[in-house]
Amino acid sequence: MLRLSLTAKIVLGVIVAAILAFMYVPLMLVVLNSFNAARIASWPVRGFSLESWGKAFTSEPVRAALLNSVLVATGATAIALVLGTLVAFALQRYDFFGKRAVNLLVVLPIALPGIVTGVALNNTYNQILEPIGIHVGFFGMIIAHGTFCIVMVFNNILARLRRLNPGVEEASKDLGATPWQTFRMVTFPQFRSAFIAGGILAFALSFDEVYVTIFTAPPGVDTLPLWIMNQMARPNEANVVNVVATVVILASFIPVWVSQRLGREIDERG
Repeated sequence: MLRLSLTAKIVLGVIVAAILAFMYVPLMLVVLNSFNAARIASWPVRGFSLESWGKAFTSEPVRAALLNSVLVATGATAIALVLGTLVAFALQRYDFFGKRAVNLLVVLPIALPGIVTGVALNNTYNQILEPIGIHVGFFGMIIAHGTFCIVMVFNNILARLRRLNPGVEEASKDLGATPWQTFRMVTFPQFRSAFIAGGILAFALSFDEVYVTIFTAPPGVDTLPLWIMNQMARPNEANVVNVVATVVILASFIPVWVSQRLGREIDERG
């Protein structure tokens, strides 16, 4: 086991503390300003009030944007769970011509800058589909989010499938189980944790996506990130934005915690 000197421990501790402060102090400022009694966000906070919280929770645009974000993220996650699982099984269980190319094409959307994906999909919707009478509208935004959410599910499930013991499935078949029974009772329980973790990550990724949403959202439709971005140009609404951001920060702890728990479960079963 590697042993560090006292000096090395102190230096590493200072570096870690500086990095954590750089990451989380701005978040704390957002939380504090959500209670700021002043109409404009400021530091230091001289007075505290719940007025901005009341405005945020009674704001119809905020509720509409939140609902849109949830609907889009849910739809994109559903697409990602189905397609990501199917592609993971296909690449893990079968050999075919172009297998590596398919693997690359599935992973590529997460590596591309979001603005490139957004421009490409916007051109496809407006210049190819609409002229022939296909108006994708809100569903087009869901599809756009699904293109990069698939990667989250695919990577999680593929990694888990590579660690499964094929002998268990063979034993199930030898005992007379049908392919569906084998999948439902033997295969799926073994990668269920990866399936759920991938879905949570896909939902979180879609929920806070900005660039793809800008180029694919129908006119007049805002998601929560778009609403926040638009409101940042209005200083008098800054504290309401801080309230919404604070709620998102607190809500983000849930999927992170669940993903970590599922990750530990996968490692323990591994």
